Amino acid sequence: MSETKKKDVLIVGQGGREHALAWLLKRQGGVNRLMAAPGNAGIASIAECFDVKPTDIDGQVALAGKEKPDLVLVAPDDPLALGLVDRLQAAGIRAFGPTAAAARIESNKAFAKRLMWEAGVPTAAFKAFSDPEKACDYVSSVSHRVVVKASGLAAGKGAIVTSSRDEAQEAVWEIMVKRTFGDAGNEVVIEEFMEGEEASLFAICDGRNYRLFVSAQDHKPVFDGDRGPNTGGMGAYAPAPVVTDEVRQQACERIIEPTLKALAAEGCPYHGILYVGLMITREGPKVVEMNSRWGDPETQVVVPLLRSDMMELMEAAIDGKLDTVSVDEDEGATVVVMLASGGYPGDYTKGFRISGVEKAAEQEGVILFHSGTAWKDGSLVTNGGRVLGVTAVADDIRTAVGRAYRAVDHIHFDGMHYRKDIAHRAIARLASSTLK
Repeated sequence: MSETKKKDVLIVGQGGREHALAWLLKRQGGVNRLMAAPGNAGIASIAECFDVKPTDIDGQVALAGKEKPDLVLVAPDDPLALGLVDRLQAAGIRAFGPTAAAARIESNKAFAKRLMWEAGVPTAAFKAFSDPEKACDYVSSVSHRVVVKASGLAAGKGAIVTSSRDEAQEAVWEIMVKRTFGDAGNEVVIEEFMEGEEASLFAICDGRNYRLFVSAQDHKPVFDGDRGPNTGGMGAYAPAPVVTDEVRQQACERIIEPTLKALAAEGCPYHGILYVGLMITREGPKVVEMNSRWGDPETQVVVPLLRSDMMELMEAAIDGKLDTVSVDEDEGATVVVMLASGGYPGDYTKGFRISGVEKAAEQEGVILFHSGTAWKDGSLVTNGGRVLGVTAVADDIRTAVGRAYRAVDHIHFDGMHYRKDIAHRAIARLASSTLK
């Protein structure tokens, strides 16, 4: 760190993303006291945990006021949308993350699409509806495939890809009438289906300047071969070969820069992590969605490669000084395989004992990030849909994949489910390039 004084940091959140960020800050050594609210069983091994829900805005502000951290890292989407950063700033507490107005880039997809469209950012053509009958009439009138999205926050599961008019109408019905995603479905965004390969980019922003991290690729569908309903993410890897230097430059010039300018013009300059979900099409990269925070599980493969000091980067983002720092990363590759509860992303049972974690963590290049875990009667148990992220770091993607799955073999809990084809696109690209 450029400063000698170590900082006290409070991380708001409880998943694998938060564990990965806590692990990074602890490993880099710039933190004096590390706290989390509420945290999980893994985070508790390296930080003090406080039983305050991320969405308990009053409770989080009170906790920060009492514990007096030098910086609060607000990681999840819900407290950002509810204005936790605004409240912390008003109380004189330094917070890393966008204000509620800037976080609308994720919390209000209709707002985000209109902002991008007006700024000339390449994204799918769309229409937004708050009336389910009008939405159904619209999907009946179009001849192309559509994606139906809940406009609000839906834990990464609010997008339904359809292949027919009947499926599109059913998706509208599920979101707006059956309320599958709750209030997130008060409004839907219906957009043209884009052909291509998806990838994720993360930019740390200070309202005007930004710095990019390594690219990643998430695996949303629950089953191998990208089948089944979307989840919060069943695995990821970095870097994503589909994000070439040309794609990266286009994403900067055509997407990130005009988006930051548009948000500033709206009166809500963007400070924090901007997640850009890309579709790499024949016409170049287009935006699938933007999020106002680190993605999960992508964070679990991005941060292990980061060499730059994360505390320094966050401080620079808050102070508008990102032009004075750089993002430096290790070469190599990372893979995370998510171990999920049986039934996820639907109904699932909690409280199953988890075994083999210690043995898995001993494997070369392996880091375990807890997502939905807890301690019960002296045993580590499942406490969520996504339970553990088994991350592996190696010189190349094939080795990282092998290490991750060998570690997975040591872990067990009742109903444990995971995809067995994480990073299949990257490996296929490697195989194809070898044959040429």
